[in-house]
Amino acid sequence: MDQKAGKFSIGSFASSAGVNVETIRFYQRKGLLPMPRKPGGGSVHHYGDADVARVRFIKSAQRLGFSLGEVAQLLELEDGTHCCDVRVLAQQKLVDIREKLADLHRIEAVLSSLVQDCCERRETERCPLIVSLQR
Repeated sequence: MDQKAGKFSIGSFASSAGVNVETIRFYQRKGLLPMPRKPGGGSVHHYGDADVARVRFIKSAQRLGFSLGEVAQLLELEDGTHCCDVRVLAQQKLVDIREKLADLHRIEAVLSSLVQDCCERRETERCPLIVSLQR
């Protein structure tokens, strides 16, 4: 397919976007990516550069922790005129991430303590980590 003209088969589209074909189909089923029309009544869908950019946007948003539902909301606001709405979504995502980080720090502290207890146990005692998990 002529990629310079902005026309991609699904395989070359997926490759250009850095995903696999099933990801493209999944995004289409979820409504994140429109199904392109088949030109001239042919049997092959053709994708363009805008589709590649859209998939890259989705993947970038996911790397920042946005769920597919949140990505859908961002896509509705992507024309650049809804910065306040985007900021609200991003601020909520930041709150969520900070809560997850706090949870991870708590988990780290407990696990670190249990690992230290395991190192200090005597052979006649049960493993402190196993005992803790059985509670």
